[in-house]
Amino acid sequence: MNIAILTFDGYNELDSLIALGVLNRVPGWRVSIASPAPRVTSMNGVTIDATIGLEEACTADAVIVGSGSKTREVVEDPAVMATLRGLDPARQLLAAQCSGTLVLAKLGLLDGVPACTDLTTKPWVLAAGVEVLNQPFFARGDLATAGGCLASTYLATWVIARLQGVEAAEHAMHYVAPVGEKDDYVARALRNVTPYLEPAVAAS
Repeated sequence: MNIAILTFDGYNELDSLIALGVLNRVPGWRVSIASPAPRVTSMNGVTIDATIGLEEACTADAVIVGSGSKTREVVEDPAVMATLRGLDPARQLLAAQCSGTLVLAKLGLLDGVPACTDLTTKPWVLAAGVEVLNQPFFARGDLATAGGCLASTYLATWVIARLQGVEAAEHAMHYVAPVGEKDDYVARALRNVTPYLEPAVAAS
């Protein structure tokens, strides 16, 4: 499986890199940081290299749209948004973290689908015509959104459960959860994600 995490300049480390760490617990998966530039710097000054471009990200099996301090600039960039119109929930899983939800909203992918986002981004998502839920995670079909930095673990859990099964998601979360609290962390993640899994996957 090829998984892409869209990571723009001004990115939030907790959103992109926590998901990267959890998803890389699945053997054989290729998890990539996808950016419009070869190198991006976070909102806190952490610079990383992209491993793929946005065009390649649009062909991935699953795409997580990360958030950051410059997301409103991203959605106003015609070249970036034109490329991201290659994203298609009919052939790939699409997920968004915090202000990444605004990207999906501006692409028209959340029409009629309620979403989660962070409190700062909420007014912009509402202005884009999307209902915002007061909860950390929501998914419908092949679209998922999460609100709050640490809800990135829920997005990762959902992607793994959808593509590899619930047991694989449990293993990945158990690996990264704090010692002495592993069962609690796994249970919380599944409690938030399982209601939104496809029936066949949720029952596996």
